Amino acid sequence: MKILHTADWHLGQTFYEHDRTFEHQQFLNWLIGVLKEHQIDVLIISGDVFDLSNPAASTVKLFYTFLNNAIKTRPDLQIIVTAGNHDSATRLESPKPLLESSNIHIIGTIDRNTDGSIDFDKLVIPIKNKQSEIELWCIAIPFLRMGDYPVIAGTTAPYIDGVTALYEMVYEYALAKKQPGQAILALGHLHTLDAEISEHDKHERPIMGGVEFIPASAFDESIIYVALGHIHKAQRIGNKGNIYYSGSPIPMSFSELNYNHKVIVFEVKDEKLSNIQFLEIPVTTVLLRVPTVSKPLTEVLQELSKLPEAGEDIEHSPYLEVRVLLDGPEPALRHKIESVLDNKHVRLAKIDVKYPNPNGNEEVIAVNNNKLPELKPVDVFNKIFKSRFNTAPPDDLLKMFNQVLQEIDNNQD
Repeated sequence: MKILHTADWHLGQTFYEHDRTFEHQQFLNWLIGVLKEHQIDVLIISGDVFDLSNPAASTVKLFYTFLNNAIKTRPDLQIIVTAGNHDSATRLESPKPLLESSNIHIIGTIDRNTDGSIDFDKLVIPIKNKQSEIELWCIAIPFLRMGDYPVIAGTTAPYIDGVTALYEMVYEYALAKKQPGQAILALGHLHTLDAEISEHDKHERPIMGGVEFIPASAFDESIIYVALGHIHKAQRIGNKGNIYYSGSPIPMSFSELNYNHKVIVFEVKDEKLSNIQFLEIPVTTVLLRVPTVSKPLTEVLQELSKLPEAGEDIEHSPYLEVRVLLDGPEPALRHKIESVLDNKHVRLAKIDVKYPNPNGNEEVIAVNNNKLPELKPVDVFNKIFKSRFNTAPPDDLLKMFNQVLQEIDNNQD
């Protein structure tokens, strides 16, 4: 059987307020072609289908239109989708009864039986070959929140041990169903201990102070393939060669400027994993940095003025990050940059401002709470300004600050 692993689509995401529907649609169109060209039997989507828990109707339509087209292209295709931390688990799962008639399985929540035990049957999905024989058992576990995993008494790492225990329990349940010649694969939406993360990942994770890192040992060695989501860079975890992140299909930040996004295709036959391939996703919208290294504003404006003129397809032009080196505050910075970019074939996404630091380090401002009342507001202003801009505030700015303080004092009187 040929299986395709993807994750972290984040449909509905905006890139610095720019709509990305075109990029997502192009990816989904490409993916339909891959399903057909590579004769994929099983499509796995390991969480974060949507970027928001309450996506727009047009975004939801984009997803379900894709599912419809995928089944039309490959009528026997089996699709397994799990919820990520960005998804609304119940909302994603709501059409499940209808979709399962088309071999589309969506797992959003961890349900419990009447006696309080976890409903393992929901989490273990049989995957059948063309002869309608079970060839694989899929452990489909969504992003886990508190209450989803067992509480382990006496542990100092309740999340790690709880998640590990859940995977062990579901694996044992799947193992009891497994017959000779059948393999077990698993899905997860989590952060593994050794995962390499991007700048965007750093802003979003770790979400629990670093205690949510799950070791690769949480997955039984007999699991033939572990399809992970949550980290946006495609990579293998550990040395066993069966635990993978597929990464996101389109760039999530400018840190991914030179990064090729991928999906993973692999084969399973007679309980053996083979032919693992990373298929590179075509770039729809280019990321552009000008300049590549921060420079003074006058030089930056000169470089921006040399960019190509806008064409008819301005809505599909590159996203631009402008990198500027300033000596101090520049209130009209954005206006000056936008004026130069008027009618240029780029879309301004981000202005990255840096200030020279002659000392090579940043001054840390720490004030004891007991001494805070002793400080004058102007002293605090001076310290913060200097730590930010590496220079004393100009006289005119200091004068305005003092005027504001005087007005506050007058109003209080």
